[in-house]
Amino acid sequence: MLGVDETRARSVRWLLAESGWRRSHPWMTSFVDLDPAHPGGLLGLAPGRSGASVRGWLDLQTPAFRAGVEVVAVDPSAPFAAALRDVLPHATLVVDHWHLHRLANLMLTQVRQRVTQQVHGHRGRSNNDSWAYRRLLLRGARHLSDKQWRRLRALFATDDPTGEIQAAWAGKELLRQLLDALPASGGPLVVDPRRDPAPGARVARPGLRPYEIRARLHRFYALAAQAEVPELERLAATVETWWPAIEAYLRLRVTNARTEGYNRKIKQIKRVSCGFRNQQSYERRIMLNNAATAA
Repeated sequence: MLGVDETRARSVRWLLAESGWRRSHPWMTSFVDLDPAHPGGLLGLAPGRSGASVRGWLDLQTPAFRAGVEVVAVDPSAPFAAALRDVLPHATLVVDHWHLHRLANLMLTQVRQRVTQQVHGHRGRSNNDSWAYRRLLLRGARHLSDKQWRRLRALFATDDPTGEIQAAWAGKELLRQLLDALPASGGPLVVDPRRDPAPGARVARPGLRPYEIRARLHRFYALAAQAEVPELERLAATVETWWPAIEAYLRLRVTNARTEGYNRKIKQIKRVSCGFRNQQSYERRIMLNNAATAA
């Protein structure tokens, strides 16, 4: 199982070239073994965050390594996905669910800001419910107390005359239910083919029945079509584009969490080193630290 993600190599700089000032925005792409049982999960780094970066690093690996990759977890990045489908056509592509939650929250925030500007003529103040309860809108409905539910209803009644904020909130919740739902009690367990369990054993990995997935997805699409909220429609289009990878996540429950963890370590190394003069030195330091901690 391979995880692919990008992280910033250093802060943005402005460099003077012959054609004038040029903005330097360096990134690096990290490749991580997602199996937590394997030490030293950081497999390598590549400069940039484009499809060419992913393709170039994978081309340097052995044919046996590429053939052994069964699952790849990525962010919703079209260049990454295109490169991975080209080089690893046999692998199952899985989109990380955290970024889908983030897109849903961003959609809701954009709708709230737009409606608040239309109703009040400004971005929001402390005496406006849409501003005072802006963080409450982003919380999951199942975590809300009775008092928080009353606040949400007051927000929808006073600061949402068009109903768009409520529709965006409902769309966010329907997508959350689709991504976070567990199978019903006694439902089937998905056997993880990447493990070696005892004969006849079943690995307890959560999964959804196909009809449950279709029903939840239909409710989300139906709301997006009926609400006529542009931001919600764009989110639905994104879900439709990435649906094969989202469905793979619902089946396998593979995430990019370990890759994000290594990105945190990379940022810590960057802070301790106080900056390198070139990116190659930065990459060597990161890989050396990874080898030392894995030993």
